[in-house]
This record gives sequence, C-alpha cells and structure tokens, in this order.
Amino acid sequence: FVESVAEHIYGTQMLVIAIYSEYKYDIDIKKVILMLSLHELEEIKIGDLTPFQMTKEDKKKIGKKAVEKVVKSLNIKEDIESIINEFDARTTKEALFAHHIDKLEANIQCKLYDEENCVDLNNQESNEAYHIEELQKYIKSTKSWSETWIDFDMD
Repeated sequence: FVESVAEHIYGTQMLVIAIYSEYKYDIDIKKVILMLSLHELEEIKIGDLTPFQMTKEDKKKIGKKAVEKVVKSLNIKEDIESIINEFDARTTKEALFAHHIDKLEANIQCKLYDEENCVDLNNQESNEAYHIEELQKYIKSTKSWSETWIDFDMD
C-alpha cells in the first residue's frame, strides 16, 4: 500500500523524536515537530505533487496560495504561515533539520516500497510523469524504485 500524508507526517515526527533522543541536538524539538506537522498543509488543496510533476519554484507558489486558503479563517494563520515559510527557507537549524528528516523518511519509505513490491516501473505508460525525459534517464540507469527516487531527489 502507499503511505498517506498523515503516515508520512507521523513517520517524520517519530524519526525526529528518535534522533533527538539519541543525539540531543541543540534544536527546539517542539518547533521541529510543529514544522513537520504543518509543512504538508498545502496538500489539502493541491495533493502530493512530486518533483517529477512540476518545478520546485512552481510548487512553492501554488503551495503558498493553497496554505493561505486553508488557514485564512484561523486566528493563528500568521503563526502557521510563518512556521511553513521558515521550513521552506531552511535558514534556521530547526528548518534544516526538519527538511532532512522529511527527506530521510521519504527515502526510507521508498526502500519499503521496494521490499513490498509496491511500485512497478515497467508498466507506467499511463502515468504522465513516466514520460518525462529527465525521469526516464533515472529509470533506465537504476534497478529499483528507491534508487530512482533517491538519485532524483539528491539533485
């Protein structure tokens, strides 16, 4: 089965707690957990768009508008938008740590997909992302979904 957004968020939060527990980094752990719970808020409106579907810049633009729509009636909308903007900017140690945890959880999940045979890269002709030339380069050069995803994500 494919991981839901909620499962991804929970997974990132558990990774943060485990890593923080082990290494006691000099970070505001509560802020990191809050960032990880909020940074996917845009997906309520736009879905889970991958880097294969649009540029990071375009996703940020439509994501920002989506968050504004979701939180517009909340009394703490500025606080929520600020946390998400901090995560996106990656200029604080909390935001950078949260970003790396988000990537790590996604990469671990891809490895699990491989182990459980959840993704078949061969029969994807009906998937519009499959035909992207840059993605084809990765598919043809690696043997597994997780290797493809991790290689693409590293760029």
